[in-house]
Amino acid sequence: MMSLSEIARALVAPGKGILAADESTGTIKKRFDSIGAESTEENRRAYRELLFTAPGVEKYISGVILYDETLRQTTKDGVPFPELLTSKGIIPGIKVDAGTKALTDGSLEKITEGLEGLDERLKEYYELGARFAKWRAVITIGEGIPTDICIEENAKRLAEYALRVQQAHMVPIVEPEVLMDGKHDINTCYDVTKKTLSVVFEELKKVGVDLNGILLKPNMVIPGQDVPKATPGEIAMKTIKCFQEVVPEQVPGIVFLSGGQSEQEACENLDAINVYAEVKPWQLSFSYGRALQASVLKAWGGKVEQIEAGQQAFLHQAELTSQARLGTYMSFVK
Repeated sequence: MMSLSEIARALVAPGKGILAADESTGTIKKRFDSIGAESTEENRRAYRELLFTAPGVEKYISGVILYDETLRQTTKDGVPFPELLTSKGIIPGIKVDAGTKALTDGSLEKITEGLEGLDERLKEYYELGARFAKWRAVITIGEGIPTDICIEENAKRLAEYALRVQQAHMVPIVEPEVLMDGKHDINTCYDVTKKTLSVVFEELKKVGVDLNGILLKPNMVIPGQDVPKATPGEIAMKTIKCFQEVVPEQVPGIVFLSGGQSEQEACENLDAINVYAEVKPWQLSFSYGRALQASVLKAWGGKVEQIEAGQQAFLHQAELTSQARLGTYMSFVK
């Protein structure tokens, strides 16, 4: 049986990263709507099978975050998805938070739910084959926000979740996402990200979470979507500087979320982060959803006869993202 540290390190093995295939039923309906496909349980199952059975995907993907429905589904031949992934050397994971609600009535700030009944769910998820879990907290930048209360409450819940996941013999992915939405500049994102991560690690230490057995899934330090973009080099410099100040060295790896970036942007920025010359004690990898799947959905289009085209698109994007994780993306695409 692998230790938590061994699982965490396997998830950030060189050249590999995590596929976030944990879209809720509501979110995947939006994705399917964009390609004119109906979001039936069978279509959702078929699409995930397309991803998980892509030939050689294990060269680039170390783990997959699943949704509750997906964890329980099988291939068309009846092989449970966790069993299929494990047979390829890919570690199955599970999204365990129950989504967000307003911090207070009418507030733009969000708080994540899902601690109630978590221990029982974790026990079942472990039995179904999951070996890591994910919980997402959302921090919004705007006028007068985020407030200290929002950051602290989300950090406490992330810490409680992480402790319970480790007690269930799984690796917690700790995801405090500072959203790209808004008109803030990169320095504001830097300040909010630094403060958020600082409070999160305070809470993790306070409750006794073993930092050798977690992964951090943060945003990159990046300006808001409604202002001019920063260069990959600037994003890399600010991101690494921020993390050097607040992320403990014993954390095995950082798996960035793509957070609304395009596939190309997510690769360019991850590549720049890995190329950046400063000292980096952690593995710097990815846990991408849309940035690994946007072109896949278009190529598949919800059609059985286009499954192979969808798989080719997935393998292509996974290979590019793997190169970015190694810091060789720019030379690879030229």
